Amino acid sequence: MIAAESSTPLPADWRDIFALTKPRVMSLVVFTALCGLLASRAPIDPVLGFTAILCIALGAGASGALNQWYEADLDAKMKRTAKRPLPDGRMDRTTALHFGVGLAGFSVVLLGLATNWLAAAILAFSIFFYAVVYTVWLKPNTPQNIVIGGAAGAFPPLLGWAAATGDVTLLPALLFMIIFLWTPPHFWALALFVKTDYAAAGVPMLPVTAGARATRAQIMLYSVALAASAVAPWVLGLTGIIYGAAAVALNAIFFALAWRVWRNTATDAAQMQPEKKLFGFSILYLFILFAALVADRLLLA
Repeated sequence: MIAAESSTPLPADWRDIFALTKPRVMSLVVFTALCGLLASRAPIDPVLGFTAILCIALGAGASGALNQWYEADLDAKMKRTAKRPLPDGRMDRTTALHFGVGLAGFSVVLLGLATNWLAAAILAFSIFFYAVVYTVWLKPNTPQNIVIGGAAGAFPPLLGWAAATGDVTLLPALLFMIIFLWTPPHFWALALFVKTDYAAAGVPMLPVTAGARATRAQIMLYSVALAASAVAPWVLGLTGIIYGAAAVALNAIFFALAWRVWRNTATDAAQMQPEKKLFGFSILYLFILFAALVADRLLLA
């Protein structure tokens, strides 16, 4: 996986460093972590709260940088990642590695000092899980990489809650489970219409190893599990009607889109509009669901 370093200076700038952190992914991490912090309803100094969210964002950025450092050769083989700083030759890999490791260490230590060491330990584990367990072990070796690896992206609300309270209770555990079960249908919808990229790079994503039909069936199954986990906080009395109504409505739409994906028989990416719609809505789904959670917890306290 490690390519030879360039002997000439590379024209990297701050935008390339920023791109290493996967800012689009980071935006979702920041949002769900903030929702976890606010949903805890714990009194926390605004400066410390801001520091906690900043540390979680930096930890996510470190994970992204380490992922891109390790996968630079793989990224070069796929159209949607070939223009990233490393495969495009705008940055050397040593710089990316040092940036990722340094950012990881800084974010964990600062979070521990600013809030508590439980939150810092969870952040450290989440970075390790994404950079090592998912990137190095799961992704290149099993079509279930997204299922197990989905845990890496599910930590932010747990982190926000732990940073504010110093503990982990049932509600943040359910928030973790929502994102964990959301990840497979979200990512497999994308993988269906970029399957050729993964096949060319030799990544054993489910659409490549099991085919489109099996992947669509799995999307349906996980959509049902997601709906159950999403309404659980309301059913268990941990949230009120604002969250409950949003969870029911959002999951009805999600299930309807997943049903269209399951019914689709297209194998050509140009005909996979149901998959593209599900992927697009899945992002909106998570933002609205977590926003409803915060509104519910703060307004109905």
